[in-house]
Amino acid sequence: MSTETTASVSTHILDTSVGRPAEGVAISLAARSGRDAGWVTLGGSATDADGRCKDLPALPEGTTHVRLDFEVEQYFSKKQAEAQQDAPRVRDSGAFFPEVTITFAVTPGEHYHVPLLLNPFGYSVYRGS
Repeated sequence: MSTETTASVSTHILDTSVGRPAEGVAISLAARSGRDAGWVTLGGSATDADGRCKDLPALPEGTTHVRLDFEVEQYFSKKQAEAQQDAPRVRDSGAFFPEVTITFAVTPGEHYHVPLLLNPFGYSVYRGS
């Protein structure tokens, strides 16, 4: 939850290749207090059955930039293994991007919802509400 002196962040992932939430994707959250400051990893979580990550760590006071690291390679490897049970392997459908890193600026008092639209060969991100 944001306060007057801190921002807050939430995210979710939609796998656009199947039109469903991406469950079990590990996400790491890092922050820094200024363009030239070093990144501090605050912790992480994983997406639930709805593709949401509801328990990301709170941002410390003075945070100006946030970095979300989405570890998507394991998600796509698992999805590919499940698909192979039903059909012979036609082509490699693993993740072209093994991880997705999104960095953005924040302002104290604001909430930032950052959805990731994901498929094996591309992704899109935006500031949601």
